Amino acid sequence: MHLKCVECGKEYPMDEVRYTCDCGGLLEAVIDLDKVEDVFDGRDITLWKYQSFIPVKKRISLKEGGTPLYRVRKIEHVAVMRELYVKNEGANPTGSFKDRGMTVAISKALELGMKKVICASTGNTAASMAAYASAAGMESYVIIPEGKIALGKLTQAMIYGAKILPIKGNFDDALNLVMKASSEMGIYLINSINPFRLEGQKTIAFEIYDALGYVPDNIVLPVGNAGNISAIWKGFRELRDAGFIEHLPRMIGIQAQGAAPLASAWKEKRDYSPQPSPETVATAIRIGNPVNWKKAWRAVKESGGFLETVSDEEILMAQKLLATKEGIFVEPASAASLAGLLKLREQGEISGGESTVLITTGHGLKDPEIVVRIIKIPEAIEATEEMIFEVLR
Repeated sequence: MHLKCVECGKEYPMDEVRYTCDCGGLLEAVIDLDKVEDVFDGRDITLWKYQSFIPVKKRISLKEGGTPLYRVRKIEHVAVMRELYVKNEGANPTGSFKDRGMTVAISKALELGMKKVICASTGNTAASMAAYASAAGMESYVIIPEGKIALGKLTQAMIYGAKILPIKGNFDDALNLVMKASSEMGIYLINSINPFRLEGQKTIAFEIYDALGYVPDNIVLPVGNAGNISAIWKGFRELRDAGFIEHLPRMIGIQAQGAAPLASAWKEKRDYSPQPSPETVATAIRIGNPVNWKKAWRAVKESGGFLETVSDEEILMAQKLLATKEGIFVEPASAASLAGLLKLREQGEISGGESTVLITTGHGLKDPEIVVRIIKIPEAIEATEEMIFEVLR
Protein backbone atom coordinates (compact mmCIF):
# COMPACT_ATOMS: atom_id res chain seq x y z
CA MET A 1 0.00 0.00 0.00
CA HIS A 2 1.18 3.52 -0.76
CA LEU A 3 0.12 7.06 -1.65
CA LYS A 4 0.23 7.98 -5.34
CA CYS A 5 -0.01 11.33 -7.11
CA VAL A 6 -3.02 11.41 -9.43
CA GLU A 7 -1.12 13.66 -11.85
CA CYS A 8 2.52 12.57 -12.13
CA GLY A 9 2.25 9.11 -10.58
CA LYS A 10 4.97 9.61 -7.95
CA GLU A 11 4.61 7.28 -4.94
CA TYR A 12 5.04 7.96 -1.24
CA PRO A 13 4.90 5.69 1.83
CA MET A 14 1.66 5.54 3.81
CA ASP A 15 3.39 6.57 7.04
CA GLU A 16 4.66 9.91 5.67
CA VAL A 17 2.75 13.00 6.78
CA ARG A 18 1.95 14.41 3.36
CA TYR A 19 -1.14 15.84 1.67
CA THR A 20 0.07 16.66 -1.85
CA CYS A 21 2.80 15.56 -4.23
CA ASP A 22 6.00 17.53 -4.79
CA CYS A 23 4.50 18.49 -8.15
CA GLY A 24 1.47 19.94 -6.37
CA GLY A 25 -0.87 17.14 -7.42
CA LEU A 26 -3.41 15.46 -5.17
CA LEU A 27 -2.59 12.12 -3.57
CA GLU A 28 -4.65 8.94 -3.57
CA ALA A 29 -4.26 5.88 -1.37
CA VAL A 30 -3.51 2.71 -3.33
CA ILE A 31 -4.45 -0.47 -1.48
CA ASP A 32 -3.67 -4.12 -2.17
CA LEU A 33 -6.90 -5.37 -3.75
CA ASP A 34 -5.62 -8.96 -3.73
CA LYS A 35 -6.03 -8.94 0.05
CA VAL A 36 -9.54 -7.47 0.36
CA GLU A 37 -12.30 -9.66 1.73
CA ASP A 38 -15.68 -10.49 0.19
CA VAL A 39 -18.01 -9.37 2.98
CA PHE A 40 -20.86 -8.23 0.71
CA ASP A 41 -23.69 -10.36 2.08
CA GLY A 42 -26.28 -7.63 2.73
CA ARG A 43 -26.09 -8.07 6.51
CA ASP A 44 -24.72 -6.02 9.40
CA ILE A 45 -23.75 -3.08 7.20
CA THR A 46 -21.35 -0.69 8.96
CA LEU A 47 -18.35 1.28 7.78
CA TRP A 48 -15.72 -0.86 9.47
CA LYS A 49 -17.23 -4.03 7.99
CA TYR A 50 -15.01 -3.09 5.02
CA GLN A 51 -11.83 -2.93 7.11
CA SER A 52 -9.80 -4.80 4.47
CA PHE A 53 -10.39 -1.91 2.02
CA ILE A 54 -9.30 0.77 4.53
CA PRO A 55 -5.57 1.51 4.85
CA VAL A 56 -5.54 2.22 8.61
CA LYS A 57 -6.36 0.26 11.74
CA LYS A 58 -9.60 1.18 13.46
CA ARG A 59 -8.66 3.28 16.46
CA ILE A 60 -11.42 5.87 16.87
CA SER A 61 -15.02 5.09 15.95
CA LEU A 62 -18.40 6.51 16.95
CA LYS A 63 -20.23 3.73 15.06
CA GLU A 64 -20.44 5.70 11.83
CA GLY A 65 -21.76 4.29 8.58
CA GLY A 66 -24.56 1.80 8.10
CA THR A 67 -26.83 4.69 7.13
CA PRO A 68 -30.35 4.04 5.79
CA LEU A 69 -30.95 3.40 2.11
CA TYR A 70 -34.59 4.37 1.54
CA ARG A 71 -36.73 3.38 -1.43
CA VAL A 72 -38.60 6.66 -2.02
CA ARG A 73 -41.71 5.49 -3.85
CA LYS A 74 -43.70 8.73 -3.61
CA ILE A 75 -40.88 10.69 -5.21
CA GLU A 76 -40.48 7.90 -7.76
CA HIS A 77 -44.04 8.75 -8.78
CA VAL A 78 -43.34 12.50 -8.87
CA ALA A 79 -40.19 12.01 -10.96
CA VAL A 80 -41.75 9.22 -13.06
CA MET A 81 -38.96 6.79 -12.27
CA ARG A 82 -38.80 3.02 -11.95
CA GLU A 83 -36.36 2.81 -9.06
CA LEU A 84 -35.15 5.62 -6.81
CA TYR A 85 -33.33 5.48 -3.48
CA VAL A 86 -32.00 7.96 -0.94
CA LYS A 87 -28.82 7.14 0.98
CA ASN A 88 -29.33 9.31 4.06
CA GLU A 89 -25.94 10.28 5.45
CA GLY A 90 -27.58 12.57 7.99
CA ALA A 91 -27.98 9.45 10.15
CA ASN A 92 -24.26 9.40 10.99
CA PRO A 93 -23.19 10.23 14.59
CA THR A 94 -22.69 13.97 14.10
CA GLY A 95 -25.34 14.21 11.39
CA SER A 96 -23.33 14.18 8.17
CA PHE A 97 -21.26 12.04 5.81
CA LYS A 98 -18.10 13.71 7.14
CA ASP A 99 -18.01 11.13 9.95
CA ARG A 100 -16.98 8.46 7.45
CA GLY A 101 -13.82 10.30 6.51
CA MET A 102 -13.18 11.45 10.04
CA THR A 103 -13.06 8.00 11.65
CA VAL A 104 -10.30 7.08 9.19
CA ALA A 105 -8.42 10.42 9.24
CA ILE A 106 -8.39 10.72 13.03
CA SER A 107 -7.38 7.05 13.33
CA LYS A 108 -4.51 7.82 10.94
CA ALA A 109 -3.55 10.91 12.95
CA LEU A 110 -3.19 8.75 16.05
CA GLU A 111 -1.25 6.18 14.06
CA LEU A 112 1.17 8.95 13.05
CA GLY A 113 1.51 10.21 16.62
CA MET A 114 -0.27 13.51 16.05
CA LYS A 115 -1.63 15.49 19.00
CA LYS A 116 -3.44 18.33 17.23
CA VAL A 117 -5.75 18.52 14.20
CA ILE A 118 -7.02 21.46 12.15
CA CYS A 119 -9.55 22.15 9.39
CA ALA A 120 -11.27 24.90 7.47
CA SER A 121 -15.00 24.41 7.39
CA THR A 122 -18.43 25.60 6.33
CA GLY A 123 -19.75 23.58 9.28
CA ASN A 124 -20.00 19.82 8.90
CA THR A 125 -16.27 19.11 8.79
CA ALA A 126 -15.79 21.21 11.90
CA ALA A 127 -18.49 19.39 13.84
CA SER A 128 -17.24 15.97 12.80
CA MET A 129 -13.55 16.66 13.37
CA ALA A 130 -14.23 18.14 16.80
CA ALA A 131 -16.25 15.08 17.87
CA TYR A 132 -13.70 12.53 16.72
CA ALA A 133 -10.76 14.55 18.05
CA SER A 134 -12.51 14.73 21.41
CA ALA A 135 -13.00 10.96 21.42
CA ALA A 136 -9.31 10.56 20.55
CA GLY A 137 -8.11 12.96 23.25
CA MET A 138 -6.69 15.37 20.68
CA GLU A 139 -6.81 19.16 20.42
CA SER A 140 -8.81 20.51 17.47
CA TYR A 141 -8.78 23.87 15.71
CA VAL A 142 -11.32 25.18 13.21
CA ILE A 143 -10.96 28.19 10.91
CA ILE A 144 -14.34 29.36 9.63
CA PRO A 145 -15.58 32.21 7.41
CA GLU A 146 -17.27 34.72 9.72
CA GLY A 147 -21.06 34.67 9.45
CA LYS A 148 -21.03 31.91 6.82
CA ILE A 149 -21.57 28.84 8.97
CA ALA A 150 -24.91 27.42 10.11
CA LEU A 151 -25.51 27.84 13.84
CA GLY A 152 -26.31 24.16 14.41
CA LYS A 153 -22.95 23.07 13.03
CA LEU A 154 -21.02 25.77 14.87
CA THR A 155 -22.72 24.75 18.12
CA GLN A 156 -21.61 21.16 17.62
CA ALA A 157 -17.98 22.08 17.05
CA MET A 158 -17.98 24.30 20.12
CA ILE A 159 -19.58 21.78 22.48
CA TYR A 160 -17.14 19.09 21.35
CA GLY A 161 -14.32 21.37 22.49
CA ALA A 162 -12.82 22.72 19.26
CA LYS A 163 -11.11 26.11 19.30
CA ILE A 164 -12.99 28.24 16.76
CA LEU A 165 -11.14 30.89 14.75
CA PRO A 166 -13.51 33.02 12.60
CA ILE A 167 -11.88 35.01 9.79
CA LYS A 168 -13.01 37.89 7.61
CA GLY A 169 -13.01 35.89 4.38
CA ASN A 170 -14.60 32.89 2.67
CA PHE A 171 -14.01 29.14 2.91
CA ASP A 172 -11.24 29.20 0.33
CA ASP A 173 -9.36 31.83 2.37
CA ALA A 174 -9.80 29.65 5.46
CA LEU A 175 -8.46 26.57 3.70
CA ASN A 176 -5.36 28.43 2.49
CA LEU A 177 -4.63 29.48 6.07
CA VAL A 178 -5.17 25.96 7.37
CA MET A 179 -2.76 24.51 4.84
CA LYS A 180 -0.09 27.03 5.82
CA ALA A 181 -0.63 26.42 9.54
CA SER A 182 -0.45 22.67 9.02
CA SER A 183 2.76 22.92 7.01
CA GLU A 184 4.57 25.36 9.30
CA MET A 185 3.30 24.25 12.72
CA GLY A 186 3.00 20.48 12.26
CA ILE A 187 -0.74 20.31 13.00
CA TYR A 188 -2.46 17.43 11.19
CA LEU A 189 -4.70 18.71 8.38
CA ILE A 190 -8.13 17.07 8.26
CA ASN A 191 -9.76 18.66 5.19
CA SER A 192 -10.50 16.38 2.24
CA ILE A 193 -7.15 17.21 0.60
CA ASN A 194 -6.03 14.60 3.15
CA PRO A 195 -6.28 11.33 1.15
CA PHE A 196 -7.28 9.30 4.20
CA ARG A 197 -10.51 11.29 4.52
CA LEU A 198 -11.65 9.93 1.18
CA GLU A 199 -10.76 6.38 2.23
CA GLY A 200 -13.57 6.57 4.76
CA GLN A 201 -16.02 8.27 2.42
CA LYS A 202 -15.56 5.68 -0.32
CA THR A 203 -17.43 3.19 1.90
CA ILE A 204 -20.69 4.79 0.75
CA ALA A 205 -20.15 2.85 -2.50
CA PHE A 206 -19.56 -0.38 -0.59
CA GLU A 207 -22.74 0.07 1.47
CA ILE A 208 -24.89 0.80 -1.58
CA TYR A 209 -23.66 -2.35 -3.34
CA ASP A 210 -23.91 -4.41 -0.16
CA ALA A 211 -27.51 -3.31 0.51
CA LEU A 212 -28.84 -3.57 -3.05
CA GLY A 213 -26.82 -6.54 -4.25
CA TYR A 214 -26.12 -4.69 -7.49
CA VAL A 215 -24.76 -1.36 -8.72
CA PRO A 216 -27.33 1.32 -9.65
CA ASP A 217 -27.16 3.16 -12.95
CA ASN A 218 -26.67 6.60 -11.40
CA ILE A 219 -25.30 8.15 -8.22
CA VAL A 220 -26.46 11.76 -7.78
CA LEU A 221 -24.94 13.91 -5.06
CA PRO A 222 -24.17 17.50 -4.03
CA VAL A 223 -20.69 18.83 -4.80
CA GLY A 224 -18.93 21.35 -2.57
CA ASN A 225 -15.23 20.69 -1.96
CA ALA A 226 -15.63 17.75 -4.37
CA GLY A 227 -14.19 15.05 -2.13
CA ASN A 228 -17.29 12.89 -1.80
CA ILE A 229 -17.96 12.35 -5.50
CA SER A 230 -14.29 11.43 -5.92
CA ALA A 231 -14.36 9.05 -2.96
CA ILE A 232 -17.53 7.22 -3.98
CA TRP A 233 -16.18 6.75 -7.50
CA LYS A 234 -12.96 5.34 -6.03
CA GLY A 235 -15.04 2.88 -3.99
CA PHE A 236 -16.87 1.58 -7.03
CA ARG A 237 -13.62 1.34 -9.02
CA GLU A 238 -12.06 -0.73 -6.25
CA LEU A 239 -15.07 -3.06 -6.23
CA ARG A 240 -14.64 -3.55 -9.97
CA ASP A 241 -10.87 -3.96 -9.85
CA ALA A 242 -11.18 -6.49 -7.03
CA GLY A 243 -13.57 -8.53 -9.18
CA PHE A 244 -16.76 -8.05 -7.17
CA ILE A 245 -18.67 -6.06 -9.82
CA GLU A 246 -18.55 -5.39 -13.55
CA HIS A 247 -20.95 -2.48 -14.02
CA LEU A 248 -20.02 1.02 -12.81
CA PRO A 249 -22.50 3.84 -12.15
CA ARG A 250 -22.55 7.28 -13.71
CA MET A 251 -21.40 9.88 -11.19
CA ILE A 252 -23.60 12.99 -11.39
CA GLY A 253 -22.59 16.02 -9.36
CA ILE A 254 -24.92 18.89 -8.48
CA GLN A 255 -23.82 22.39 -7.51
CA ALA A 256 -25.82 25.44 -6.47
CA GLN A 257 -25.92 28.09 -9.19
CA GLY A 258 -24.26 30.62 -6.92
CA ALA A 259 -21.38 28.28 -6.09
CA ALA A 260 -20.77 26.28 -9.25
CA PRO A 261 -17.17 26.58 -10.47
CA LEU A 262 -17.05 22.93 -11.56
CA ALA A 263 -20.52 22.57 -13.04
CA SER A 264 -20.28 25.87 -14.90
CA ALA A 265 -17.00 24.86 -16.52
CA TRP A 266 -18.42 21.45 -17.43
CA LYS A 267 -21.61 22.83 -18.98
CA GLU A 268 -19.79 25.59 -20.84
CA LYS A 269 -17.13 23.13 -22.08
CA ARG A 270 -14.27 25.30 -20.84
CA ASP A 271 -11.33 24.98 -18.48
CA TYR A 272 -12.01 25.04 -14.76
CA SER A 273 -11.58 28.34 -12.92
CA PRO A 274 -12.42 29.24 -9.31
CA GLN A 275 -15.48 31.30 -8.43
CA PRO A 276 -14.33 34.27 -6.30
CA SER A 277 -17.47 35.00 -4.23
CA PRO A 278 -19.71 31.93 -3.97
CA GLU A 279 -23.17 32.48 -2.49
CA THR A 280 -26.09 30.09 -1.88
CA VAL A 281 -28.54 29.11 0.85
CA ALA A 282 -26.89 25.68 0.74
CA THR A 283 -24.09 26.64 3.13
CA ALA A 284 -22.39 23.23 3.08
CA ILE A 285 -21.55 23.60 -0.62
CA ARG A 286 -20.84 27.34 -0.63
CA ILE A 287 -17.31 26.79 -1.97
CA GLY A 288 -15.74 28.64 -4.87
CA ASN A 289 -12.52 26.67 -5.34
CA PRO A 290 -13.00 22.96 -4.52
CA VAL A 291 -9.68 21.44 -3.47
CA ASN A 292 -10.57 18.08 -5.03
CA TRP A 293 -11.85 19.46 -8.32
CA LYS A 294 -9.39 17.47 -10.44
CA LYS A 295 -10.39 14.19 -8.79
CA ALA A 296 -14.07 15.08 -9.18
CA TRP A 297 -13.64 16.00 -12.84
CA ARG A 298 -11.93 12.67 -13.44
CA ALA A 299 -14.70 10.77 -11.64
CA VAL A 300 -17.42 12.40 -13.70
CA LYS A 301 -15.56 11.99 -16.98
CA GLU A 302 -14.48 8.37 -16.42
CA SER A 303 -17.97 7.33 -15.33
CA GLY A 304 -19.73 8.93 -18.29
CA GLY A 305 -21.54 11.24 -15.89
CA PHE A 306 -21.95 15.01 -15.82
CA LEU A 307 -22.31 18.08 -13.62
CA GLU A 308 -25.41 20.26 -13.31
CA THR A 309 -26.48 23.39 -11.45
CA VAL A 310 -29.68 24.13 -9.55
CA SER A 311 -31.11 27.36 -8.17
CA ASP A 312 -31.66 28.05 -4.48
CA GLU A 313 -35.40 27.95 -5.18
CA GLU A 314 -35.10 24.46 -6.67
CA ILE A 315 -33.02 23.33 -3.68
CA LEU A 316 -35.58 24.56 -1.15
CA MET A 317 -38.45 23.02 -3.10
CA ALA A 318 -36.64 19.68 -3.13
CA GLN A 319 -35.91 19.93 0.59
CA LYS A 320 -39.62 20.40 1.31
CA LEU A 321 -40.57 17.60 -1.11
CA LEU A 322 -38.30 15.09 0.63
CA ALA A 323 -39.73 16.06 4.02
CA THR A 324 -43.42 16.12 3.09
CA LYS A 325 -43.44 13.10 0.77
CA GLU A 326 -40.94 10.77 2.45
CA GLY A 327 -40.41 12.06 5.99
CA ILE A 328 -36.71 12.73 5.36
CA PHE A 329 -35.45 16.09 6.66
CA VAL A 330 -32.15 17.15 5.12
CA GLU A 331 -30.18 20.38 5.08
CA PRO A 332 -30.43 22.49 1.90
CA ALA A 333 -27.12 21.27 0.45
CA SER A 334 -28.34 17.68 0.70
CA ALA A 335 -31.51 18.53 -1.18
CA ALA A 336 -29.41 19.63 -4.16
CA SER A 337 -29.23 15.97 -5.21
CA LEU A 338 -33.01 15.68 -5.56
CA ALA A 339 -33.27 19.14 -7.14
CA GLY A 340 -30.69 18.06 -9.69
CA LEU A 341 -32.45 14.78 -10.40
CA LEU A 342 -35.77 16.51 -11.06
CA LYS A 343 -34.10 18.99 -13.41
CA LEU A 344 -32.24 16.22 -15.24
CA ARG A 345 -35.43 14.19 -15.63
CA GLU A 346 -37.10 17.20 -17.26
CA GLN A 347 -34.14 17.56 -19.60
CA GLY A 348 -34.15 13.85 -20.43
CA GLU A 349 -30.58 13.37 -19.19
CA ILE A 350 -31.71 10.63 -16.79
CA SER A 351 -34.15 8.01 -18.00
CA GLY A 352 -37.15 6.99 -15.93
CA GLY A 353 -36.18 3.37 -16.47
CA GLU A 354 -32.79 3.75 -14.78
CA SER A 355 -32.03 2.95 -11.15
CA THR A 356 -30.71 5.93 -9.22
CA VAL A 357 -29.37 6.57 -5.71
CA LEU A 358 -29.46 10.11 -4.31
CA ILE A 359 -26.89 10.91 -1.63
CA THR A 360 -28.22 13.27 1.04
CA THR A 361 -25.20 14.42 2.97
CA GLY A 362 -26.47 16.11 6.15
CA HIS A 363 -29.41 16.22 8.56
CA GLY A 364 -31.92 19.05 8.33
CA LEU A 365 -31.28 20.16 11.91
CA LYS A 366 -27.76 21.07 10.84
CA ASP A 367 -29.05 24.18 9.08
CA PRO A 368 -32.62 24.98 10.16
CA GLU A 369 -32.44 28.76 9.90
CA ILE A 370 -33.61 28.95 6.30
CA VAL A 371 -36.64 26.76 7.06
CA VAL A 372 -37.58 28.97 10.00
CA ARG A 373 -37.37 32.03 7.74
CA ILE A 374 -39.57 30.69 4.95
CA ILE A 375 -42.19 28.75 6.91
CA LYS A 376 -44.47 30.93 8.99
CA ILE A 377 -45.39 29.66 12.44
CA PRO A 378 -49.17 30.10 12.95
CA GLU A 379 -50.38 32.67 15.44
CA ALA A 380 -51.68 31.37 18.76
CA ILE A 381 -55.43 30.83 19.19
CA GLU A 382 -57.60 30.58 22.31
CA ALA A 383 -57.24 27.28 24.21
CA THR A 384 -60.88 26.25 23.71
CA GLU A 385 -62.46 23.19 22.17
CA GLU A 386 -64.44 25.35 19.77
CA MET A 387 -61.33 27.04 18.34
CA ILE A 388 -59.33 23.83 18.07
CA PHE A 389 -62.21 21.89 16.49
CA GLU A 390 -62.77 24.71 14.00
CA VAL A 391 -59.16 24.39 12.82
CA LEU A 392 -59.29 20.58 12.71
CA ARG A 393 -62.46 20.40 10.58
